[in-house]
Amino acid sequence: MTEQSLAFVDHEHGGCIARGIADAEALCEARSLRLTQARRRVLEILLQEHRAIGAYEVLNRLSELGENAHPPAAYRALDFLVEHGLAHKIECINAFVACSRPGEGHAPAFLICRDCRGVAETDASLNSTPLDSAAEDVGFAVERTSIEVEGLCPSCRTDAAG
Repeated sequence: MTEQSLAFVDHEHGGCIARGIADAEALCEARSLRLTQARRRVLEILLQEHRAIGAYEVLNRLSELGENAHPPAAYRALDFLVEHGLAHKIECINAFVACSRPGEGHAPAFLICRDCRGVAETDASLNSTPLDSAAEDVGFAVERTSIEVEGLCPSCRTDAAG
């Protein structure tokens, strides 16, 4: 099972968190970036669950951990993680999720459950050919693509049908 497909199945998150932190440390070292304590804590919070988390929830969790819970510090950490490909901002719900493929150049597509806010990240390049062709037809150069698809995850679909 791929890392991105884990969002909608029960599994032990310890491996996800350990891999995510190890990947972040390697990426930061390779790019001569600092993974400060605040950035690490915010990333750990995002890695704890495969769901979108808003900035205020991040602040609340930082506060529970006894960390600096001032909004500017949390937003700076989130901005750093997004800027360097360690997290993504899900625009349609104004929330954040850890990247399942940090350090890889990819066009993410997000499958977002409207009930539980679970998020599975997949590769948008699988579906981007028609979009790229349409852009090319009008002379538009695509630099970044992000697809956000809302619906119901398998668990919420079962609950709704139940």
